[in-house]
Amino acid sequence: MATFGNLTDRLADTFKNLRGKGKLSPADVDGTVREIRRALLDADVSLDVVKDFTAKVRERALGDEVSKALNPAQQVVQIVNDELVTILGGDLNGGEQARRIQFAKNPPTVIMLAGLQGAGKTTLAGKLAKWLAKENHTPLLVAADLQRPNAVTQLKVVGEQAGVPVFAPEPGNVGAEDAAPSRGFFGGTVGNPVKVAKDAMKFARDKQYDVVIVDTAGRLGVDQELMKQAADIRKAIDPDEVFFVIDAMIGQDAVATAKAFQDGVDFTAVVLTKLDGDARGGAALSVASVTGRPIIFASTGEGLDDFEPFYPDRMASRILDLGDILTLIEQAQGAFDEEEARKTAEKFATDSFTLDDFLKQMQQLKNMGSIKNMLGMLPGAKGMRQQLENFDESEITRTEAIIQSMTLQERRQPKVLNGSRRVRIARGSGTTVTEVNALVNRFEQAAKMMKTVAKGGVPQVPGMGPIPGANFGGGRKQQPKKKGSKSGNPAKRAAENAALAAGAKPTSGAAAGSGFGLGGGTAAGAGGPSEEELASLQKFLGRG
Repeated sequence: MATFGNLTDRLADTFKNLRGKGKLSPADVDGTVREIRRALLDADVSLDVVKDFTAKVRERALGDEVSKALNPAQQVVQIVNDELVTILGGDLNGGEQARRIQFAKNPPTVIMLAGLQGAGKTTLAGKLAKWLAKENHTPLLVAADLQRPNAVTQLKVVGEQAGVPVFAPEPGNVGAEDAAPSRGFFGGTVGNPVKVAKDAMKFARDKQYDVVIVDTAGRLGVDQELMKQAADIRKAIDPDEVFFVIDAMIGQDAVATAKAFQDGVDFTAVVLTKLDGDARGGAALSVASVTGRPIIFASTGEGLDDFEPFYPDRMASRILDLGDILTLIEQAQGAFDEEEARKTAEKFATDSFTLDDFLKQMQQLKNMGSIKNMLGMLPGAKGMRQQLENFDESEITRTEAIIQSMTLQERRQPKVLNGSRRVRIARGSGTTVTEVNALVNRFEQAAKMMKTVAKGGVPQVPGMGPIPGANFGGGRKQQPKKKGSKSGNPAKRAAENAALAAGAKPTSGAAAGSGFGLGGGTAAGAGGPSEEELASLQKFLGRG
């Protein structure tokens, strides 16, 4: 995750210095804690949080759990991971890690959004509504931000994109050029947001919406007017949840802002936005610890689908570059159809996988969200951060264009793609023939690899050597042993090879290599010399 990129790098470099040490001295622990403190302060984490965090890490690192560990360096990483989970609001005792929305026993469940202007409340309202709709709820968005210019219009657009209805009886502040007395600009009369919120409750009950999301006004800074309006709305609608929406890039000011809202309005949970930014992200590590309120959701991009529940343990793993495989699996399960995946696996095994199937797979991959974000969830993603930054997401769009420029026959039988067809496809997709050739070659390699995997083999990845012991499909087959004489005598070897060619059984035991000339010929199979040979021997010894 980009927000914690610098912190991840600093912590990884710190732990690297501990590797290879069989035992950690107090000086090693102090040096490590000092580097961790610097890394957290550079990430704009609150000073009080940093002091408490490093004190706990030092205490545990100097304890028996590290001194008796077989790998002290890994044990220190585990301690830092545990303490990160704690300050992010997690439970180390095996309890539920992610905070859930507390739904009302009698619908509708009312969720109120509060925060500074620019934190992303309006967009987040749409993301939350879309997420709830996927969870089989019927949400309603309420436009109670009548102060910010065109805030009501923005919520209507976001609601339309999310496929969620918007309750907006007041047009709000539509801009400075509007001279109507009910459309003031920054402080003019723009309608009563408390009345809008109350009317929304009655409307939701009448239309049987089970979740109501109220988008309230924000300010460029904390002030009494903002707090009074938010407190009045809360008193009027008595929400089940109040989410404090905070920009993850706000830095050290996050703590002061959170405390002000907690004192003025109070909130039940925190939502982090703009976690895809390149700032230091100290807000995420400060707010939950300082306010005692858990982080419930995180917004990880500009799209309405870039929204996920917040898991403290998973976020700690991402910060320490340990990966987040569980979230990756959940995203894949949500984007890929199980029945379709089974059919695709069968096509791989029967060598009937076509470019049409390849296109469907790529479209499902796009539904999972940003490829960069997904790759960033893999363990050790820090080592390929530069490659991730240079990754071009539009490459998938170009690939789609190339395949969609093919005829149905060409997608199902890529072997018919001759030169003229490839030129036509390149023109139709706005690409070059080189790009078309590269796609076809990649498809053929991928199909071959997947076929090997489907048959239980291990594919040979281009650019990598063979894995010892792996049975690679399409690899070199073991050559059968040569059958023939192994005699060192050329004449004898030629005679034995001729006998083998004629179908005679090869000699064995002493017959093949007797130094006395015995055991050769036809008697070899009987295990001893023939009668003629015995008679000749007796005559030679003078006993005949």
